[in-house]
Amino acid sequence: MVKAVQKAIDDEEHLAVQAGTGTGKSLAYLVPSIRHAMESDSPVVVSTATIALQRQLVDRDLPRLAETLGKELPHEPTFAILKGRRNYLCRYKATAGWPEEEDQLFDPREVSATGRMVQRIQEWAEETTTGDRDELVPGVNEQAWRQFSVSAKECLGAQRCPSGAECFAELAKARAGEVDVVVTNHALLAIDAMEGMAILPEHEVVVVDEAHELVDRVTSVVTDELSEAAIALAVRRVGRLIEQPIADQLLEAGEDLKALLEAAPPGRIDELPEVLGLTLALVRDSSARCLTAMGSRGADKDDPDKAGQRKAAFTALDEVHDTAVRMLEAYGHATEVDRAEVVWLDGSTDRRPATLRVAPLSVGGMLRDKLFGERTVVLTSATLALGGTFDGLAKQWGLGDPEGRGSSSAGESDSRKRGWTGIDVGSPFDHPRAGILYVAKHLPQPGRDGLPQAYLDEIAELIEAAGGRTLGLFSSMRAAKAATEALRDRLEVPLLCQGDDSTMLLVKQFAEDEPTCLFGTLSLWQGVDVPGPSLRLVIIDRVPFPRPDDPLTSARQRHVVAKGGNGFMAVAANHAALLLAQGAGRLLRAQDDKGVVAVLDPRLATARYSGFLLNSLPPFWRTSDPAVVRTALKRLTG
Repeated sequence: MVKAVQKAIDDEEHLAVQAGTGTGKSLAYLVPSIRHAMESDSPVVVSTATIALQRQLVDRDLPRLAETLGKELPHEPTFAILKGRRNYLCRYKATAGWPEEEDQLFDPREVSATGRMVQRIQEWAEETTTGDRDELVPGVNEQAWRQFSVSAKECLGAQRCPSGAECFAELAKARAGEVDVVVTNHALLAIDAMEGMAILPEHEVVVVDEAHELVDRVTSVVTDELSEAAIALAVRRVGRLIEQPIADQLLEAGEDLKALLEAAPPGRIDELPEVLGLTLALVRDSSARCLTAMGSRGADKDDPDKAGQRKAAFTALDEVHDTAVRMLEAYGHATEVDRAEVVWLDGSTDRRPATLRVAPLSVGGMLRDKLFGERTVVLTSATLALGGTFDGLAKQWGLGDPEGRGSSSAGESDSRKRGWTGIDVGSPFDHPRAGILYVAKHLPQPGRDGLPQAYLDEIAELIEAAGGRTLGLFSSMRAAKAATEALRDRLEVPLLCQGDDSTMLLVKQFAEDEPTCLFGTLSLWQGVDVPGPSLRLVIIDRVPFPRPDDPLTSARQRHVVAKGGNGFMAVAANHAALLLAQGAGRLLRAQDDKGVVAVLDPRLATARYSGFLLNSLPPFWRTSDPAVVRTALKRLTG
């Protein structure tokens, strides 16, 4: 892997590397990255999907490498972590009367959880040297933190802000510009590339770790939403700065939108209803009038307090106006093939109002032009080759065929015609000898009415054979809770369920007490690392296809069909294969680990797409015989 990464950097080509757990992939990309940074005097950006991996890189891998390699290099390698501005304390906002909404402010003297958090942030603000939210332990909720942070769009800028010289976000950015390796996250990488905000220092090479999550994280960044709450926020911010009748027009448009959304059924909106089109146009036009009434964006630049008010108002208005425009333009296509975006309605809940959302059907073109066009990108993960090939994810990334075929169009610059290579460097584990893949072929197909009794019986028998030591991965929280309730009294081993406590504490308890079992859903499929005898059995209740009513994935599937492709395989099967591979990857985390991955869904053995899914999984020894599996588990756990 080191050689492949070095060659990609030298040849200025992209590289996709599947590297199994235990390969040492962090070291494999960091060593050639440090070499490139030293030789070119240009930093390498390493992007991850999770805070846990960022901390592993900054706290463990990079310090060890720096100490070891420093003796052989011109200077000891340097590194820094860089996050979005929202993650840093804003000194000006913490000390000034920032224009926030009264109903979002909390008096620290209040005897409430949020009030106590506000007080703790104020005390921490006096002593922190980084302003990094992650240093606040225990953490604080978003409501409390919002009083002390600003987004990039709300920021006054270092030149105009009275606290600009000591701004934590600017200091972090400055440090990142002086080091060899900058560690960041996929969201910030996307903002830097897609929105042209120049957050990251100039760089020639990007390493995308946990690359299987890149498309989802980029999609989240470029998804916009519109609700009455967002419009009301803009009205409150602008109401102090313009004539009330103009602001009232926007407020009335927001109330019209609220009434309309609360009466409409949730889901994808394929054709624009006339009344929704009129309401969105009203939001667009009334917010535009507010923007015009605001006047110059540079006014009050000599008065930081007033400048802060104007910046906050412009930010909120821009988001409302631009989102309404984007939603209206989403319907300006002639055919399904021409459609570029999808709009859907999320119904109201106890925590949020009914909200309209808009997202692109594909981010491949954006990634191709904005990320892959001007720099060398190395993408790596334990799961990239779905169905035994990199093609599925490569298309989602916008890379097309290897060696650049299909990855660029006529007229693009040479820098956008870089080819790419995909390699699987294997795994240090002997999967056929260390693990069994058991597919419960005899069970009925899963239905929509919860877990069948046969599934519960199968789970109980497997757990009893394993003596506990089981991680149950379910396709929904409802299924996880139902299984927990049905089996807690039936089994003699402790049974934890996600939601009983913080996920981190539950995983810790699971790892420390061998007989304990842990049931849960999506975050456990990808976020659990429990080596040793505490985990001998991974149970997966069903093939994790996306929900049929999921607006974005169903729209993407239909779009592929309209273009002549196989929408099910390109979207749903790829999604399921990725999650299955991630879930199965929980079993073997250390060289001595052994155990069973049990998939209860018989479709993994019988459906026409089963070969594609099986080829996405590690090469465990396979069986459909329940007696063989129970005997193996009993023997394994003594």
